[in-house]
This record gives sequence, structure tokens and C-alpha cells, in this order.
Amino acid sequence: MFESLPEKVRVVEVGPRDGLQNEEKKIETAGKIELIEKLADAGLGHIEISSFVSPKWIPQLADASDVAAGLTSLKGKVVTSALVPNEKGYERFKEANLDQAAL
Repeated sequence: MFESLPEKVRVVEVGPRDGLQNEEKKIETAGKIELIEKLADAGLGHIEISSFVSPKWIPQLADASDVAAGLTSLKGKVVTSALVPNEKGYERFKEANLDQAAL
């Protein structure tokens, strides 16, 4: 029954993006950075930090570039990624120095 299951799975924490995008109250950039750092400290190896979506669509994630810039201490410790929904978002992603794009 389990022969076809993969030997490994990758768990990606998406809370900083998916969990915060619908919050009514604005969460400051520093608070997002702190959350992501604490998730890394808890042992999570891959964290989707935000999305490079239009701020018109999801205002809570308008600071994606600033969040990415504030995570230099995690470089080499965890895999950081961001949701990239379109070409303009991809251009912003490339400037952010993150490890992976989620498409």
C-alpha cells in the first residue's frame, strides 16, 4: 500500500503569507519579520514569507520587498520563498534575494 509514497516530503510554512493576507488590522513589517524569524528558530526549514502580488489586491502584503530585505539573518539557515503570481511580481521577486519562487 505504501510502496508508491515518496521517501521524503517537504513541509513549507505559508503562514506569513496565507495566514496574514486576510487580517483586517495592518501588521507592521517588523512584526512579520519577527514572526518569520521565530518560525525559523522553531526549526521550520522552508518558509514562504510573502507574495509579490499587487498591493491593490492584497494590501497586507504590500511590504513583501521590505520583509525580504529584513531577513538577511536567515540566509543559509532556511529556504525562503514567496508567491509570484505574475511577471511584474517576478521582477520584484528577483530583486528580493529569496531562495525560491512559488508559482
